[in-house]
Amino acid sequence: MEGSNDAKLDVFDDFGDSDSLQGEITVNTLGSRKNDQSDIEFNTLDEPIKDTVLRDFKAVGTKFYHVLYPKEKKSLLKEWDLWGPLILCTFMAMILQGSTATAESSNDGGPEFAEVFVIVWVGSVIVTVNSKLLGGNISFFQSVCVLGYCLLPTAIALVICKIILLAKQTTLLFFIRLVITMLGFGWATFASVKFLGDSQPPPRKALAVYPIFLFYFIISWLIISHSQS
Repeated sequence: MEGSNDAKLDVFDDFGDSDSLQGEITVNTLGSRKNDQSDIEFNTLDEPIKDTVLRDFKAVGTKFYHVLYPKEKKSLLKEWDLWGPLILCTFMAMILQGSTATAESSNDGGPEFAEVFVIVWVGSVIVTVNSKLLGGNISFFQSVCVLGYCLLPTAIALVICKIILLAKQTTLLFFIRLVITMLGFGWATFASVKFLGDSQPPPRKALAVYPIFLFYFIISWLIISHSQS
């Protein structure tokens, strides 16, 4: 009996003192975590706030680039966000805010600020709902993201028009502003259709493109009609 107990004790002690098995488990665990890029990429709990903000701004800038150069169709659909649309909407609303205010009116442009937000967000929702009703295979927030980011050409047109308005207005300058606004409208429509066109069934693509066309046309009309000094 004593011999058997000693044998069992020796086996237990050998197993407990074995460092090779414990080392292998530790190495494999760390190795699997290092190879899992998704855990490292999206784990921001221990990341400095500065790095998180810089990464988000870089992602927004990349999406802006893809709007100006819409070559990759899935670039705005892979990881959607609403930071870009919010920035563009606020920026355009601030520029248009005091555009129609006059000395005879105490209004400081508040309705124009609200008007831009209503047109952008409600318009994006309406276009997205129409796309879903037509059988589009894109999520709600992906569509809103694309429509918001594609406001960039119209925002650039707005800035150029405000610069032109610094000079004394003539018919020629109005024509130049009109051309610039239409270019921004055309590029915004082209980019959004580039990203959203494949999400619609081919027989219904025209029905989905028409609201997008109308959405950017209204915003462009707001730019050309309200950009007054």
